Amino acid sequence: MPLNSIRVLDLSRLLPGPYCTMLLADFGAEVIKVEEPVKGDYAREYEPKLDKNSAMFHSLNRNKKSICLDLKTTEGKDTFLKMAEDADVVVESFRPGVMERLGLGYETLRRINPRLVYCAVTGFGQTGPYANKPGHDINYLSYAGLLNLMGEKDGKPVVPASQIADIGGGALPAAVGILLALFEREKSGKGQFVDVSMMDGVISWLQTLLPDYLATEKAPGRGEQMLDGGRACYAVYETKDERFIAVGALEPKFWEAFCHVIGRSDFIPLLEAPLHEQYRLKYEIQTIISQKTLEEWVMLFSEVEACVSPVLTFEEMVKHPQVAAREMIQSVKHSGLGSVKQIGIPIKLSETPVKIETQAPKLGEHTNELKPEKN
Repeated sequence: MPLNSIRVLDLSRLLPGPYCTMLLADFGAEVIKVEEPVKGDYAREYEPKLDKNSAMFHSLNRNKKSICLDLKTTEGKDTFLKMAEDADVVVESFRPGVMERLGLGYETLRRINPRLVYCAVTGFGQTGPYANKPGHDINYLSYAGLLNLMGEKDGKPVVPASQIADIGGGALPAAVGILLALFEREKSGKGQFVDVSMMDGVISWLQTLLPDYLATEKAPGRGEQMLDGGRACYAVYETKDERFIAVGALEPKFWEAFCHVIGRSDFIPLLEAPLHEQYRLKYEIQTIISQKTLEEWVMLFSEVEACVSPVLTFEEMVKHPQVAAREMIQSVKHSGLGSVKQIGIPIKLSETPVKIETQAPKLGEHTNELKPEKN
């Protein structure tokens, strides 16, 4: 396993930090969840539950261990400091200053372990006037300017169903930052502080929108861009049976094939038509798409390269042959529940393939095993 010599102390809760450490655990790192006694990670309490813990908790915390420590007590702090002496990575998602007030901040930990990589995942980062502000995914999207561009032209901004800032802006950059710091440590022998802001991460995702504004100072409008549903060739259309198809016919060859299938070859020259013409095209295409069911359109496009796909439900997605071939839904053995279905691992390595080895830990399950002996 690529990371089987790496020990991670994970103080994070809920989604961003645990997703980051899940990636590390999946690839062999020994990830130890350091949880407060009694309640532990708040995500344990979410519904629906599989046993005493939520389905989401089981998914995010597979391949990990759990130890209970009260970091507000001298004993808890001393135990954590002792564990940090041999750790490679610490991950936390508190607001800036919390770990320092506990006496467990980066400067303290680096003195006892100069090789330690310390990663803090926060909403706004460790610096700046908003560093100590609270927030959630929707707030980071709004400050980054992305939420303003999500939705139809004349509608209000649409909240995404999955957490873009938490995972894309926080968890993934954190995992990359940790791996970069570990890689650099091989050369210098020193660890470092990895400062990840979820708002920063979202801004960095705006590669198809923000560079144009920075160059022209012309603000983009909601529902008016190439990839946000403003163009007829890149949009969602409703079928006769109140289902939907997604059309991504951006390139001329795909657009041409799409137009032939819907019987409107006269639309082919209008791929790059002005915005007002795009609205007319979308209206006319919607009229055509609404004349057949989803299954009928899927059959018509099945042998045509036009980048057209059905908008699947979860029930359909988990049974899809491509999802099955990529093992993105896996059945995992659980000592108390039998077989549990979980989300698979998205990174496939040819020489060191990985799998889900162990179930999510019970609260404090490994406390006795992992707690250092007193001198």
